Amino acid sequence: MAITLPDLPYAKDALEPYISSKTLEFHHGKHHNAYVTNLKNLIENTELAGESLENIIMQTAGNPDKAGVFNNAAQVWNHTFYWLCMKPEGGGLPTGAIREKIEAVFGAYTSLAKELKNAGLTQFGSGWAWLVQKDGRLEIMKTANADTPLAHGVKPLLTVDVWEHAYYLDYQNARGDYLDIFMKHLINWEFVNSQME
Repeated sequence: MAITLPDLPYAKDALEPYISSKTLEFHHGKHHNAYVTNLKNLIENTELAGESLENIIMQTAGNPDKAGVFNNAAQVWNHTFYWLCMKPEGGGLPTGAIREKIEAVFGAYTSLAKELKNAGLTQFGSGWAWLVQKDGRLEIMKTANADTPLAHGVKPLLTVDVWEHAYYLDYQNARGDYLDIFMKHLINWEFVNSQME
């Protein structure tokens, strides 16, 4: 299976004014692309060369000798998932089956939003905040650097990237503002629903 940089699911300026086309040019075109290039170079002529991205992640997770492969593979996967978690004119209250699940577990969407924002704010340094499904139940989790719920046997439903390159050009050090905007204006609830088990 070829490891390639997927196209964004929208135009580079489609998330403006919330995420600028300049941010997407750097984030997708430079950062995401670099992870793809690095991974291809790292797995070339190895037993992982023909594997799917998910299999590469699972086969290298927790192996210090394969940390470079894991980090790049997980970042390719995390970023691809993150792009799909957003859409133009997204955000707002959840719809569909995910809304019922959120209300059953968190009581109200505002509680989920508060917990997700807190996970993003308290992730020290680089990483990700996630809404996941674990044993059929919704949970909030955060991962550092390239780590991903896939490596822990947990089903991701939604993620927000809190590496500085995701928001610094638009929000500087105001990570909380970026997280608020993500929830109010960007979440693709249809995609989140499609990921539920």
